[in-house]
Amino acid sequence: MPAKKLTIMALFIAISFIGSNITVFGTIAFDSLPAFLAALLLGPWYGAAIGFLGHIFTALTSGFPLSIPLHMVIAAGMAGTMLGFGFSYRALTGKIPEKYNLTVTGVIGIILNSPVTLALSVFALAAMAGREAALGLIILLPFLTVTSAVNVAVAIALFLVLRKVWWKV
Repeated sequence: MPAKKLTIMALFIAISFIGSNITVFGTIAFDSLPAFLAALLLGPWYGAAIGFLGHIFTALTSGFPLSIPLHMVIAAGMAGTMLGFGFSYRALTGKIPEKYNLTVTGVIGIILNSPVTLALSVFALAAMAGREAALGLIILLPFLTVTSAVNVAVAIALFLVLRKVWWKV
C-alpha cells in the first residue's frame, strides 16, 4: 500500500472517529460519511476498512450497547456496504452519465447501509437473544435510512468538489 494512500486512509479513519461522536440515535452516527467518500475517492476496499473501523469507533464511544458480537456484525455490514457502494460506482462509470451513476450508487449505498445491514443485525440478534429481542431493532429503520441518506448525500457532494483536485495532489 503506497504511503500516500495509507496516510489519507488514516485521515479518513480519524474523520470517521469524529463523526462517530455526532450521534443521531444510540449508535446511529455520522461515522460512515468518510467511508462513503473514501469508497469513491480511494476505492471500495479502502471504504470498507474505514466503514468497519468507523462503526467500531461509534460502538466503542457508545459503550457497545448492542453487545460486541452484534456490533461486529454491524461493522461487517458497513464494510459490505462500502464494497457494494464503491464497486457499483466503478461498474457504472463510463456506462451511464455521472449524475445517474451517483444517484444509482447513492441509492445502493442507502439500501445496503440501512435495510440490508439492519436485516443482518436482526438475524444475528435473533440467533443470540431470540426473535422478540431482534424484532425490536426494526424500530431503528427510519433513523438508519435518514442518517444513511445524509451520509451518502454529503459524501457525494464532497466527492463532486474533491474529484476535480484529488488526482492533482
